[in-house]
Amino acid sequence: MADGVGSLAGWSADPTEVTSYVGRDAETGEARRLLNASSLVTLTGPGGVGKTRLAWRVAAAHHEATGDEVAFVSLAELREPALLVPTVANVLGFGDRSAKPAIEVVVEALQASRLLLVLDNCEHLVDSCAWFADTVVRACPQVTVLATSRQSLGVAGERVLPVPPLAIPEQGDSFERVTNDESVRLFVDRATAVAPSFRLTESDTEPLIRLCRRLDGLPLAIELAAVRARALSLRQLADRLDRQFSVLTKDRRGRPERHETMRALIDWSHDLCTGPERLLWARASVFSGSFDLDAAEQVCSGGELPRELVLEVVDGLLDKSILLREEYPGGVRYRMLESVREYGVDRLSETGGTAEFRKRHRDWFAELAGRYATEWLETDQLAWIGRLRREHANLRVALDYCTGAPEDAIIGLRMLRDVKEFWIFRGLNTEGRMWVRRLDEAAPPGVPERAHVLWLSGFLALVQGDLPAHRSMLERATAEAETSGDELAAAYVLHVRAYAALIGNDMAEASRLFGTAIDLFRTHGDEGADLWASYNHGLAIWLDGDIDHGRAVLAEAVERCERRGEVFWRGWALWSRAAAEYLQGDLAVASRCCEQVLRLHARVDDRVVVGFTLTVLAGCAARTGRPNRAAILQGASMNVWRTVGAWPTRYEAFTEPLLADTEVVTTALGWEVAVKEFTDGAAMPTRDAIAYALEERSPEPRNQAAQVLTKRETEIAHVVAEGLTNQEIADRLGIARRTVDTHIDHILTKLGYSNRVQVATWVTRAAESA
Repeated sequence: MADGVGSLAGWSADPTEVTSYVGRDAETGEARRLLNASSLVTLTGPGGVGKTRLAWRVAAAHHEATGDEVAFVSLAELREPALLVPTVANVLGFGDRSAKPAIEVVVEALQASRLLLVLDNCEHLVDSCAWFADTVVRACPQVTVLATSRQSLGVAGERVLPVPPLAIPEQGDSFERVTNDESVRLFVDRATAVAPSFRLTESDTEPLIRLCRRLDGLPLAIELAAVRARALSLRQLADRLDRQFSVLTKDRRGRPERHETMRALIDWSHDLCTGPERLLWARASVFSGSFDLDAAEQVCSGGELPRELVLEVVDGLLDKSILLREEYPGGVRYRMLESVREYGVDRLSETGGTAEFRKRHRDWFAELAGRYATEWLETDQLAWIGRLRREHANLRVALDYCTGAPEDAIIGLRMLRDVKEFWIFRGLNTEGRMWVRRLDEAAPPGVPERAHVLWLSGFLALVQGDLPAHRSMLERATAEAETSGDELAAAYVLHVRAYAALIGNDMAEASRLFGTAIDLFRTHGDEGADLWASYNHGLAIWLDGDIDHGRAVLAEAVERCERRGEVFWRGWALWSRAAAEYLQGDLAVASRCCEQVLRLHARVDDRVVVGFTLTVLAGCAARTGRPNRAAILQGASMNVWRTVGAWPTRYEAFTEPLLADTEVVTTALGWEVAVKEFTDGAAMPTRDAIAYALEERSPEPRNQAAQVLTKRETEIAHVVAEGLTNQEIADRLGIARRTVDTHIDHILTKLGYSNRVQVATWVTRAAESA
């Protein structure tokens, strides 16, 4: 499981989503009850009813009560059903380096995990989400899925919890009773936030009742209305809402539907905006996820919204809660709630501006991709990677736009080429290959950019072990490069062929091809590619038998990266030196290089190089008389490899050494002890494994890893001590038998016990010592 996704030490709910949330105690309790009874629970309701915030609150409560890991996956920004599983895998920290379907990688990685997986905003991907959730809960007995959607997923065994509006006051209620209703409490909370002097008095009772009933208790509607408390009294606000809603009910009997209530409230917010604010609202709807001021100025300005006015207009929309502000390292970004963004999409479509502003959006991100290609080695590399991560949803939208016409597809191919390192650094192999395929199909023949994305697809296929696709892509890339006379594209093809030879342990061929590619990279001034190829070249030379030359090439590669402040390729160059020393050289040097890689990991966050590094460190420990440490590190490395969907034995040079190291460890320790140490290592979170590898901490025996049970586990342990069966415990506590079985497994694992008698003894001793 990825660190920080949901571990007890690393996960916390977004404080803006939970700590300021008003009401929903009953729904939170009911959702938790359903999660105890079913592996799939879906919160349903119209837009604006508060499904996402309720999911955050339920997840936080579940985590606090059980200690289970939590992963929250927002799908509102995702438009491609094919990217659902890779997106979930990316949030979970699982890699994408296998030719197996992504769903198999995720299922294998989750089978032993205790996890609450939240899938938020499933309605536009409901079929894909239904298939994914059903597959996971069937195969992973300790994983529970909590979904939010405007409709149920329709999966067998799904429990559906309709999320109602907040409680609203009744006509004639007293002031004391009114102020206890959830909708009123939310209104007061938000009104006070925008107008600190806001106070309720008994004379406000009637307009307050009228206002909350008009808003149907919809949280988003209440929040949008509360913004007006700064300028209007409650009576003025209620009167204006009455006039706004009378249009809906003019030709109807009764009240409008709730989705119409929400639409009317957003209409009213829109009517109260200035002309420039309405323009920015509509135009900014082309963004997916968040965006910054530079992007807003470039994409949204023009006509009645001059560029110099955009900042002021952004401030106005923030003031009206149409835009939300998010802080990131080094800057501020803005986003809209999905219902608000969808309204903007409709408004933009009504004006006929969708095509123009989607194109402007694409052009901005094509320019951004070009700047990245020019600057990523010249400026702060990690800052650039962080920026692209934040813009990932926008990159997807821009690339999707490029698939619509041949001339746009050429720009899309260029964008893919310019940000090629992003797909590689982030391990987005399946997604990168998908965009290559779609843009390749859309682009006209004879486009010189095609060769550059075909070699990229070939490399990503190689990393995933999809050799037929790898060979096919490289053959096409070679033909395209020859046709266009593109020597740089040809050099990349040679580099990828060399990488394949390196994996296949053909070091002579790898060394030759890397050398030729490097000469071409230097001729064309492509220093990034030069650095990438150089450390691989040094490793191939070394393992081909020329140790001194290989060591010199690797040392130079590391020094060049350090001089430039480059970190990603530096980590791989250091690992290459460590691997070569481990296989044919100085084990002490190998260990020191591995330590440097692990310290870089905190900045780079590359789990693949961590897996390689722990593997080498385990081998060094096995060969220096530390079999216990070697077994623990072997377990830790296999855990990392499992999450990235690959194994080190795919690299043939490592196969025999790893088998030999395992034989050394099992001979020294015996199978029983070796398996125990290996299991302890495999149970470590990655951050703990890195700390152990750096000798900054000792491993905790599994029976001491969690000495304090959760509240629910403690409760069940005490009932176990009474001698009740699992079914009797389920009946007493009102939970599912399956849930009791899972809790008892957790109790036994945490306490290091093998039977219920030991649990009963533990309960008795704990009571005696209390």
